[in-house]
Amino acid sequence: MVKKDIIAAAYAALEHAYAPYSQFRVGACVVTKDNRLFVGTNVENVSYGLSCCAERNALFAGISAGVKKGEFCMLAVVSEKKQAPAPCGACRQVMCELMDPNAQIIMVGAEEEYSMTVRDLLPFAFDEEDMQ
Repeated sequence: MVKKDIIAAAYAALEHAYAPYSQFRVGACVVTKDNRLFVGTNVENVSYGLSCCAERNALFAGISAGVKKGEFCMLAVVSEKKQAPAPCGACRQVMCELMDPNAQIIMVGAEEEYSMTVRDLLPFAFDEEDMQ
């Protein structure tokens, strides 16, 4: 899958964001090793704790469609702001749970773009080995 196509799908998802409180619209697209795409957008709630980020919504859409842990290989997250959007801590933990540690995370804003692996995004992540 071509990186620009994943970023374009994330921007298309951003158009459906529900962000009436923060006005911070975010879109995400995750791709599987067999090139299936799943998109998500942020959905806010007046009770902020009930909101859900675009990254998690994209990953959860994939899981809901039958994608298994470790089959996600790349995720793009985009916003209209100048700076590239960095995933929150909850999203980073979910990425560590569901994605390959070497999967690429691409963060794109109007004037910035960064890319790093899941492992680099959350070093010393809490994982199943910590449960033993």
